[in-house]
Amino acid sequence: MTRRRWIADEVAGTRASLTGAHADHLARVLRARVGQEFDISTGAEVRRGVVSDIQPGRVEFTLGDPVPTVAAPQITLALSIFKFDRMEWAIEKCTELGVARVIPVIARRTETHLAAAAAKRVERWERIAREAAQQARRVSPPEICHPVKLKDAVGLSGGKRIVLSESESGVLLRDVLQSYGGDVMLAIGPEGGWTDAELEAFQGAGWISASLGNTILRAETAVIAAVAVVLAGFS
Repeated sequence: MTRRRWIADEVAGTRASLTGAHADHLARVLRARVGQEFDISTGAEVRRGVVSDIQPGRVEFTLGDPVPTVAAPQITLALSIFKFDRMEWAIEKCTELGVARVIPVIARRTETHLAAAAAKRVERWERIAREAAQQARRVSPPEICHPVKLKDAVGLSGGKRIVLSESESGVLLRDVLQSYGGDVMLAIGPEGGWTDAELEAFQGAGWISASLGNTILRAETAVIAAVAVVLAGFS
């Protein structure tokens, strides 16, 4: 039987702990008992953990042998901010797929009220990512960065940098990634797409322009499709 995996809130030597809501869920809802085994992610590795103590708001583990994990490609998303309910869904699913970092980007066509409220949503996005990472048995959740403006996004680094563009007709994402096995950074535009000036800024900074095909996709669909194409190239 596959052991459930938890991402530790605290780690010290051969001991780890869940605290707060995570501990309460394990103790009260899942009815964990002393001596029960789980996989515990320390942020750097996954180790077998045995429940050693249960207190209100805290569950402690004694850490044992490392659990083998599979190396995954490092994928960074420079993700233009769009409607929060759809963006939350995209973050959850990209976490399940293994994305390493999400950088929210304020683009020209990002709605003003979304741009203004984005910084306050980071904590919620981090919580969604953490829960999805545990469900997907990841070693650690993706890093959720604070929002940046487009002019700062074009200067980001992170392996092969690719901006997805609806106006790109000659280059497909899968072709750009052919025979490539390194880190990837994908820039994905908001509802309505990138402006011409934004695409020029990306290309002027050395980003490669690519397309997912002729179909016009909603932002959250494009995110999942793009990540799937990247992962397919590593399989």
